[in-house]
Parts: sequence; C-alpha cells; structure tokens
Amino acid sequence: MLSEDVSSHTKVGYANIALKELDRATDVINDYLTFASISPENTERLRVSEEIQHVVNSIKPLANNNGTELKLSLIEDGAYSIMGERKKFQQCLFNILKNGIESMDHAGEIYIDLIRAASTIQIKIQDQGIGMTQEQIYRLGEPYFTTKNKGTGLGMMVSYSVIKSMDGTVHVSSVQGKGTCFSINLPIHQYEPN
Repeated sequence: MLSEDVSSHTKVGYANIALKELDRATDVINDYLTFASISPENTERLRVSEEIQHVVNSIKPLANNNGTELKLSLIEDGAYSIMGERKKFQQCLFNILKNGIESMDHAGEIYIDLIRAASTIQIKIQDQGIGMTQEQIYRLGEPYFTTKNKGTGLGMMVSYSVIKSMDGTVHVSSVQGKGTCFSINLPIHQYEPN
C-alpha cells in the first residue's frame, strides 16, 4: 500500500477494506467477550424504552447507509423496567437489528415494537429481509451458525445467551422473501409511571 506504483484511489479502496475488516474483527471480539462473561452480578434495573432508543440511535448510521428505515412503536409512557446488564442487553438488541439491516438487499423498513403482556414485556423486531427456512430458524443461536457470507454466527449466539440469562425467551418467525420477526419476552421488574 505504501508503494508509489499504486494510485491514490486504489490506496483509499484498500484503506476502506482494512477499516471494514477491523470493524468486523472488533464485532467478533466483542461477541466473544460478551458471551464469555455473562453473569448476573452486574445486573441493574433497565428502562426498556430508553435502552431500545439508545441502540436505535447507535445503529442508525448503518441503517441509513443501507437504505433501511427504523420505525419505533414504544409503549406510551415507556416506563417498564427489566433486570439485566446494560451493555449486554444493548449488544443483544444491536446484533438482532444489525442482522435485520444486513438481511435486506434493498431499501426497507425494520419495525421495533414494545408491547406489554401480563407480567412480561415483549420487544418485536420485524425486518423486510430475505427471511429464513425452518431449519435456519431452528439453528439460530448455535455457535458459529450463520446465514451470512461473512458472518461468524457469534452475534445470535450472544443474543440468545443474554436473553436466557435475563430469564427471557426468544421466538422467531420468518417467511422467505418477506422477512423475519424476533419476539423477545422478558419479565417486568417494575413499573415506573412518569
């Protein structure tokens, strides 16, 4: 890359490739660290709507670059809390949203809904991507299983582990060619009216 025979345009291209690969390596390392350190000792009360909003703001540049619009529908007062580790919960949501964005080979929308049910809170993340087969859905969360060409399979493994550590469940439904919906159910810790 330092050779004078290479054009500046080519050097910029190489630099961009290197940066993308560094980002990918960082994602893999973060996933390993998150998975390796799941423990209940650092749990705190998390306001679900605030955590979702934080993750949406963090991933918005990636969504914009891919022509994806993120549509939020949160409970009106948004004051429901859960117990969990903030960074790990955020990483879990980030991984699912990132997969949804990357599953769309065209501009599209991802719907993020926060719904209250009896004693649980449900986060629904619905994309308009390529969808998955039943076998792919069944294998989600397995170490190193991925549906992406350049994926590691660690992101979903981490997400499933984080939700399980919070006494939650994940249900996935998908229609090939139409998209995938992740429904995350977590026990409500406390209601905090505004």
